[in-house]
Amino acid sequence: MSDAEQQTDEQEVLMSIYDGDPSFKQLSPTVYQYKYGEDGASRSFVIEISWGPTYPTEKPAINMETFYNRNLLPPVKEAIVKHTESEAEEYLGMPMTFTIFESIKEKLDDLLKEQPESLQSVTASMERVQLGACSLETEKKEKKEQLTKAQKRRQWDRATDSKGQKARGWDWVDVVKHLSQTPRPETGGT
Repeated sequence: MSDAEQQTDEQEVLMSIYDGDPSFKQLSPTVYQYKYGEDGASRSFVIEISWGPTYPTEKPAINMETFYNRNLLPPVKEAIVKHTESEAEEYLGMPMTFTIFESIKEKLDDLLKEQPESLQSVTASMERVQLGACSLETEKKEKKEQLTKAQKRRQWDRATDSKGQKARGWDWVDVVKHLSQTPRPETGGT
């Protein structure tokens, strides 16, 4: 049986097994997603399996970089991908998508052991990682020189007269610049 025939058969089997299962989604004839856990839970994720042209002779591509998985910690993603790839190695040459989905269901607690229960602790963990990167950037930025009140007052006094108004002609440069940029009217002689 050729790879294309095996793919067609597996597609029919998957559609009959997961008919009516809201966690299963077929994105295309060769791309399938399965969601584990409840919506909005920190221990919930989506795994995407894509078949190549020579699947099942070759392993499918595993994608954990969907937007839904944004709160999943990187070590947890790596553990899921590692488990999935080892399962795929074991079943090379045979239809394996259903087997992979079911093996993740069986090992779900082990795969999610590093993932916190609440979203708040997930975001705190992610912020710690991001803060480490941001602190390096802020150290590199130069600090703007801060002026004292006396220095600010002296600058203000130089720019204004005793009544707090700016000196006559302070904006004349801007007027002259503006006039030099406007076209001159043509003077016609008769």
